[in-house]
Amino acid sequence: MMWATDSLLVVDVLDEDAGLADVEDERGRTYQLPAEWLPGVHDGAAYRVTVTAAGVSFTPDPAGARLLRERSKQTLLDFADEPGEADAGTDQPGQARP
Repeated sequence: MMWATDSLLVVDVLDEDAGLADVEDERGRTYQLPAEWLPGVHDGAAYRVTVTAAGVSFTPDPAGARLLRERSKQTLLDFADEPGEADAGTDQPGQARP
């Protein structure tokens, strides 16, 4: 598991019985982490991941979940299917259909 120097994680599901948190990073990848690594962990909590020579730290980020949702929305807005063969027979303004 490799993170950038400063990444964002959001807890999708917290399994308190197993002591694990399912998290998603800003690239859409999912991981399971020990819940004890994440201070104040709960569903929807966000954390900044900082990697240094001394180790990895998880710092709560109150705005992180919103930032990740906004980034996901923008990705969906930027995504567009290529026009396919199914669209070839549709009427276009100013064109008559044979």
